[in-house]
Amino acid sequence: MQINNVTTNPMENQSPKPMENIVCAIDIGTSKIAALVGKRNQYGKVEILGIGNCPSFGVQRGAVINIAKTVSAIQKAVADAERMSGIKFKRVHVGIAGSHIKSLQHRGILTRNNNDTWIDHDDIKKLKDEMYKLALPPGDQILHVLPQEYIVDNEPGIYNEPIGMMGVRLEGNFHIITGAETAIKNIERCITIAGLEIASIELEPLASADAVLSVEELEGGVCLVDIGGGTTDIAIFENFVIRHTAVIPLGGSIITKDLCDFKILKEQAELLKVRYGSAVPMDEYRKQHVSMQGEGSRAIGKKEVNLLAVSKVISARMKEILAHILYQINLSKFDKKLIGGIVLTGGGSQLKHIIQLTEYETGHSARIGLPNEHLATSKLNSIGENPIYATGIGLLIRAFKMLDEEMSSQQENNSKIVVKDIEVKVTNETPETVEKLTQTEVEEIEDEKELESIDETGQQGVTQTKSPSIFSTWKKNFSTWMKQDLDDFEKK
Repeated sequence: MQINNVTTNPMENQSPKPMENIVCAIDIGTSKIAALVGKRNQYGKVEILGIGNCPSFGVQRGAVINIAKTVSAIQKAVADAERMSGIKFKRVHVGIAGSHIKSLQHRGILTRNNNDTWIDHDDIKKLKDEMYKLALPPGDQILHVLPQEYIVDNEPGIYNEPIGMMGVRLEGNFHIITGAETAIKNIERCITIAGLEIASIELEPLASADAVLSVEELEGGVCLVDIGGGTTDIAIFENFVIRHTAVIPLGGSIITKDLCDFKILKEQAELLKVRYGSAVPMDEYRKQHVSMQGEGSRAIGKKEVNLLAVSKVISARMKEILAHILYQINLSKFDKKLIGGIVLTGGGSQLKHIIQLTEYETGHSARIGLPNEHLATSKLNSIGENPIYATGIGLLIRAFKMLDEEMSSQQENNSKIVVKDIEVKVTNETPETVEKLTQTEVEEIEDEKELESIDETGQQGVTQTKSPSIFSTWKKNFSTWMKQDLDDFEKK
C-alpha cells in the first residue's frame, strides 16, 4: 500500500503506523459487506487493525442489484473500519462472486527469440497476457489467468514458474476464470461512488482458500466449499495448483426463505436458523419447541415452532447443496485425489452437525476452515474463530502477495537496467580506446613471436617497431638477464 493511499486519522491519538505494510479489503457479500484493514508483521502474519460490518441490502446472489443501497453499506463498513484502526484508506482490494462466474482451460505458447538468456518474469507475463486475448462469449470478461503447468521445450510437469531456466519454446496450461462484465462494472461503480479506488478484484473462493487451507491440503488435494448467503463457491486444489472452480446459486439465504414457510418474519427465521438450526434431524428435537414472533403487524402472541420440523427443512436444503458440490467434484475428475477432503467455510458452515451431514452425503472427510492460521495476535483475535471473515482475511493475504510480486518484478527490472547500462558503457567506448586495446593485443602476439626468435646467443631476430607495452618490456628485461648469464658462463 502506497503512502499516499493510506493516511493516519489526525483525530486519533496514536502513533503512526508503517503505511507500506498496510492493506485494505472489502468483502461484498449477499448477507453482509465487511471492510478490513490489516498490517503484516515481521513474521509474515496479518494483524487486523480495524473491521467494519454492515448488512447488505443491495446484493443478491453475489451480484449488485441496487447501487444506492450497496454504496451506503460500503460507506458505513469503511467508516467503522477507519474509526477502529485510526487509518483513512483510499485503495481497496475487492472480492467478487456470483452465479455469473465461469471457468475454462486453455494452453498458451511463447517462442522466445533470444536463446542465450534465461526465462524471466517478462516471458511469463507475455505468456499470461496472451490469454487475455481469447475470444469469449459476449458480455464476459477475464478475471484471473491461473497457471496449472508449464512446459519448457516439450518438458512437462513444471508446476512452479520456470524462472531462470533456459529454453526456446515456453508453454503453459491455464485455468481461466471469467465473470459478467456488467456485474464487474457494477462493483467498480459502487466502489468509485463510495469515494474509493480499486487496487484489484479477486475471486472470493481463491481468497478464502488462502485464508483457511493448509500447505498439506493444497499439496495432497482438497475441495474448498464457501457457503455464503446467496451462493456456494467451490475451488479444488491439488499439488498446489487450482484444478476446478464453480459457483452454485444456492446459499444460506435460501434456507432462511424456506423457514419463513412457518409463518414467521424473515429476521426471526434467520435467528431460528442460526441459534436453533441443525443440518441433521435428531429424534431428541421432536419434543422441543421455540416461540417466535408471528408474521404480520396484527399477529397476536407468538408462534410455536417444532425444532424437528425446522431441522428437516434445513437438512433437505443442505442435501440439495451437497448434491451440487458432489457433482462438481466428480466433474473435476479429482474425486479420488482429495486427500484433504472437504473444507467448509463461510457463514453457512456454522450450522450444527454440518460436518456429519457433509461426510455422509459426499463420502469425503470434512472440517470447518477457520482463518486463524495466518493471523497475528491482536485485540481482534476473535474474528479468526469466525468463518464468515475467511474471505475478507484472504483478500488481505492476497493483497500482500501482490505487493511481494510487484517488489520482486521491480527488483528484476532494476537489475536488467544495471546490466543494460554496463552494456551501453562498453558499446559507447571511443574508437581510440578500442584501437589501444587492439594494439595491446597485437603487441603481445608480436612479443611472443619475438621471444621465440631469440637464438642461442640471445640475439633478436625481429626488431620491435612499435612502442613497447608493459608485457613486452618485462620480456625484454628477462631476455637481457638471460644473455648476461650466458656470457658470464662462457667467460668462466
